[in-house]
Amino acid sequence: MTTTPAVTGPAAVLWDMDGTLVDSEKVWTVSLADTARALGGELSAAARTAIIGSNMARTLVLVFDDLGLPHDAGRMAEAERMILRRTGELFREGLEWRPGAQEALRTVRVAGWPTALVTNTGRELTELALEGIGREHFDVSVCGDEVPRGKPDPDPYLRAASLLGVDAADCLAVEDSPTGALAAERAGAAVLVVPCEVPVPAGPSRVQRETLVGLTADGLRSDYTRVRARNAA
Repeated sequence: MTTTPAVTGPAAVLWDMDGTLVDSEKVWTVSLADTARALGGELSAAARTAIIGSNMARTLVLVFDDLGLPHDAGRMAEAERMILRRTGELFREGLEWRPGAQEALRTVRVAGWPTALVTNTGRELTELALEGIGREHFDVSVCGDEVPRGKPDPDPYLRAASLLGVDAADCLAVEDSPTGALAAERAGAAVLVVPCEVPVPAGPSRVQRETLVGLTADGLRSDYTRVRARNAA
């Protein structure tokens, strides 16, 4: 009699935050627009789209380039403070969950997989967000200001996997943006993509779902093994 091998799952689940768990991209849109106006201009829709999923250093470059401003270190530092201050004010007012995200976090916890929060957002704002999301959902968290290079480089995901004591290539990352998906992919992780603000291109290391609503442990396990089987073929 032939026995079908048991379906194995990821060594850990690595969660993006903005746009994946909470609908905070709308908050960033407000703080970026306010900062652009303070700098004397209006941020274009194209620049705002390009910023989605970016770290702060890249965000500032995109904002200043879009406004036609020189990369003056002092003025860029001032703009960063404005963005962080305004975003912090909005974070304190509360963040909306993405559909199904809260239940998905609980599902993964009950299934027993180690988890990490992996975000390009800095630690100060992430701590504010965690007040609403709940720290109990994550074994570790890695922020954009805690690694040499943020997403789309793999550093945040590699650090999260290291902190959990697993190989990033054995993990499943959950992302909503092209920038984040690329970072996870470069780290070697399988990627579950649930787009939020912008479409995310398909890729051999990616599976896509329209929503986290109804995500089950078996479904997540299936998504992970499908990517691994595809890449092994």
